[in-house]
Amino acid sequence: MKFHLALGVADIEASVPEYSRRLGCEPQIVVPNEYALWRTDTVNFSIRRVPAGEAGALRHLGWEDPDADSFSSETDTNGIVWERFAAEHQRDEILTIWTTAKDFLKK
Repeated sequence: MKFHLALGVADIEASVPEYSRRLGCEPQIVVPNEYALWRTDTVNFSIRRVPAGEAGALRHLGWEDPDADSFSSETDTNGIVWERFAAEHQRDEILTIWTTAKDFLKK
C-alpha cells in the first residue's frame, strides 16, 4: 500500500515544480490550474486548487491499496477524512471530476 496525502494549494503551476523537486519525480497528471498527482514507490500525493486562505491545508489522508474493491471514505475522531482506493478508482474519480483530464494523463 502507498500512503495517500492530499493538500490544498493556491497555485497549481507554482506548486508543481516545488513538489516535483521534493518528491524527486514529475507528476503523473496535471490538470492545469486545478489538480496534480504524484505516485512514488511509497506515496500517492495530490494537490488541488483551493481559495488562497485555505492553501496549505490538509484535504484528506488515506491509502492507495491495490486490493481495494472500491473507493471508500471515512472520517476519524479528529474530523480527518481517510480514503482507501486502488489506482484505477482514483483515475476514474479524476476523470469524473475533470472530463478533459484524459488529455493530461501520462502513460
